[in-house]
Amino acid sequence: MPSQRPVGAVTRGTTNPNRLRRADRWLISTHAARLRGGPPPVLVDLGYGSAGVTTREWAERVAAVRANTQVVGVEIDPERVAAAQPLSRPGLSFVLGGFELPVPPARVIRAFNVLRQYDEGEVPPAWERLRQGLDPAGIVVDGTCDELGRLGAWVTLDRSGPLTLTLSWRLNDLDLDTRMPSVVAERLPKALIHRNVPGEPVHALLGDLDAAWARSAPYATYGARAHAVEAFAHLARSWPVIGDARRWRLGELTVRWSAVAPTSQP
Repeated sequence: MPSQRPVGAVTRGTTNPNRLRRADRWLISTHAARLRGGPPPVLVDLGYGSAGVTTREWAERVAAVRANTQVVGVEIDPERVAAAQPLSRPGLSFVLGGFELPVPPARVIRAFNVLRQYDEGEVPPAWERLRQGLDPAGIVVDGTCDELGRLGAWVTLDRSGPLTLTLSWRLNDLDLDTRMPSVVAERLPKALIHRNVPGEPVHALLGDLDAAWARSAPYATYGARAHAVEAFAHLARSWPVIGDARRWRLGELTVRWSAVAPTSQP
């Protein structure tokens, strides 16, 4: 247990089984080499909520990439830590803590639906503190998703700062419900959610994304995946998109952070 009071505030703690499956799939595929390289990695699930189920799922999924990974759920609420203890096993533990991270340097720090509940001005110092908790090959994944995990967005940072923004959709929901991709705006990370206004880069990105989606509508005849591949390929002609159709078919679009970073500090 940490000797000082954990840094941070208690969040609502809502969670559901499989809520973070899309982000887990992205991490395991996109950062497999990072997980496999170097000494056995520590992965931190910061603010896992009222139940440790998504932390346990994460441990099971990363074990397919590297068996000797140590996954640690960190929660600021002692009752949540106590409630999660029955899920503990070799390679999976739950401890009391906050942004000070009472664990060894981490390869991955996952903070989903945590900073969303803070003020925008609190994000940069929180990011800085988390980055200090990384090992040399480590990354922070700060994200937000809906209750069922079908819609989400996350920022990836390393020790140097923010790298990318990833947007994620359950593609069938877009075509079946005739929604536009910009619906993901409601799940943007805290650093961006208040920046979806004219003049901000993320607003321009979402506008161009909707336009590309509408332009590619005829491809919906071949299914939601074909629609997404065409739309995202069109967007990639004018935006620094990272990745290709293999990720797009899964409903993932990643762009460089420099293209969407806020134009001013909060």
